[in-house]
Amino acid sequence: MGETSTKKGFFKSVRKEFKKIIWPDKKSAAKQTIAVLIITVILGVIIKLLDTLIQTGIDVIC
Repeated sequence: MGETSTKKGFFKSVRKEFKKIIWPDKKSAAKQTIAVLIITVILGVIIKLLDTLIQTGIDVIC
């Protein structure tokens, strides 16, 4: 019986904490999404270039 009240208390706390969350507006969320996508593409290109350079170096050695 104590476990049920603990679960109820937990979910009450979770609901209370969710009410404190300040969600971003659409404009802010869109800007942040675009920034993440741009950084992801840039890092992907950098990793691909490094991979190509390392593979070329290994091919020259072998």
